Amino acid sequence: MGIRQQVIEQIRQCFDPEIPVNVYDLGLIYEVKVRKGVVNIEMTFTSESCPSAREIPNDIRSKVCSLDDVSECNFDIVWEPEWHPRMISEDARAELGIDEDAL
Repeated sequence: MGIRQQVIEQIRQCFDPEIPVNVYDLGLIYEVKVRKGVVNIEMTFTSESCPSAREIPNDIRSKVCSLDDVSECNFDIVWEPEWHPRMISEDARAELGIDEDAL
């Protein structure tokens, strides 16, 4: 498994405290780039007033930096495109009981 996939697996261990789905499958992670041990993550939150806006990146950083090949983890928090429940993975929508027709 490559380092990028290892990083994604670590991100999948991080959850939004208000939603029982990991932040990757929730669709909050837009991009993951890894270069020479430095991970750059482009992400968003479910809203600009997300109460976990500090907690989630700190949890991700902690898990990602636990990998031997990672020395640094940086974030670019973006608001475009705006997060929408359509961004939740199909499996996670099923787990949450979200009807695709309602989206």
